[in-house]
Amino acid sequence: MADQPLYYEKTPCIGLCSTVYGDQVCRGCKRFSHEIVAWNRYDVTARKAVWLRLEHLLEQIVWARLELVSALELSQALERSRVAVDAAMPLGVKVQRWLARAGDLPLQAAGLRLRDRWEGLSTRQLRDEIDQTFLVLSQAYYDRRVPPVA
Repeated sequence: MADQPLYYEKTPCIGLCSTVYGDQVCRGCKRFSHEIVAWNRYDVTARKAVWLRLEHLLEQIVWARLELVSALELSQALERSRVAVDAAMPLGVKVQRWLARAGDLPLQAAGLRLRDRWEGLSTRQLRDEIDQTFLVLSQAYYDRRVPPVA
């Protein structure tokens, strides 16, 4: 097990890259285009910094919409759905990965419950809403932090 790379040493890529079409923030993994280009040259510290930014944004989005009712049920749902997660990943990342595979399964199947403001959303609608908000926040972060190229 010691030979296995830590999850943050691996790429966050989910195979839906939009930077090839000119997006500065990937619609799939939400990394910046320059991070994708340089990823293989990044050391572990740089890779972890990217992961931490993505995780921080995602945790805010997920837990503003959901409550965790049962960590055991979430763990079992991840296993049943064959979702690849690392034990060290934050719960919000695990939830997002489950949502990507859940289809029409009810949130209760993963020990989750919508917060009042979001009641009425289907699992698919919630997944899409989280993904869109994640993209918007990532783009805003990019716009604030990355200097424009002259």
